[in-house]
Amino acid sequence: MDVVEAGHVASERSCSTVTRREYFDDPKAPKPNTIVPAASAVVVNDGGELLLQRRKDNDYWSLPGGAMELGESIAQTIAREIREETGLEVELTRVVGIYSDPRHVIAYSNGEVRQQFSICFACRVVRGELRRGDESSDIGFFSKEQLASLNIQPSIRLRLQHFLEDRPEPVIV
Repeated sequence: MDVVEAGHVASERSCSTVTRREYFDDPKAPKPNTIVPAASAVVVNDGGELLLQRRKDNDYWSLPGGAMELGESIAQTIAREIREETGLEVELTRVVGIYSDPRHVIAYSNGEVRQQFSICFACRVVRGELRRGDESSDIGFFSKEQLASLNIQPSIRLRLQHFLEDRPEPVIV
C-alpha cells in the first residue's frame, strides 16, 4: 500500500507547464488559498472491475474526475469529466463520500494552493469505448485484488476503500 508519511510530499511532477505537488498531513505544506469544487468517481464495469487512470502530472493511479465548471451541476461535472478522460458514458448510482480534508493540499507552480474538496460518486458504465484522455498515460479496469499493487495516492485509496465497504450512507471526511 502506498503510504505517505506526515512531513513528506506525496508527489511532484510536471504536466505541460504547470508543476503540481500534493501534500498529505504535512505540517510544512503551504497554506491553501482556494477551494475548487470537484468530483471524482469509482466507475465499475459489468465484471465488477474498477476504472483507474495513471495521471501524467503525478504518475499515480487515480479515479477519473476534475473541477466543476460554471453553469453545470456536480452530476454534470462528473459525467463530463468521465467522458473527457475515458470516452465512457456512465450512470451515477450513489454518493460514496464528500472529501474536504484540510490535511490534503495541492500546490501548483502558478501560485494556486488548493484544499481538497471533492464529492466522489459510484457509477456504472452504460456505453462508450474505453480510451485514454489527455491527462493520463494509461487507463484500465482492475479487480479489487489488484489495487494493493498499484501506486495510488492516499486520499484516492481512501475513496476506494469507502466504496468497497459498500456503506449505506456517504462518508463525510
